[in-house]
Amino acid sequence: MKSAVANIDGASRGNPGEASYGVLISFDGKKYILKKNLGIRTNNVAEYEGLLALLEWAKENKIEALKVFSDSKLLVEQIKGKYKVKSKNLKDLHQKALEMIKEIPKFSIYFVKREYNKEADEIANRCLDEKL
Repeated sequence: MKSAVANIDGASRGNPGEASYGVLISFDGKKYILKKNLGIRTNNVAEYEGLLALLEWAKENKIEALKVFSDSKLLVEQIKGKYKVKSKNLKDLHQKALEMIKEIPKFSIYFVKREYNKEADEIANRCLDEKL
């Protein structure tokens, strides 16, 4: 079974403001980085965009087990179905994420404190710094 572990983070300077995401993936003994500047977005949208980028990567790499760590309690609890998605900006992103998650036989997502998500945070912020 192809499995991967990932840390994801979104960043926004201004909220909404210049935004990006950073994803650090451990797979097959190697580390992979996904990052992208998103233009003007909220932090929560950036968090979701990072998750969607990871899910797309997982699909392309035929990942069957994916363990995700995020310091966004909102994103984690919405994906788990414990929080309702009230923001219309997040509804489509949330629905798309749930559809993509269905394609991964063994998916789990966990909330971690910020200090345990430093690498993904640094990737997202470096990505913003490179643009500004």
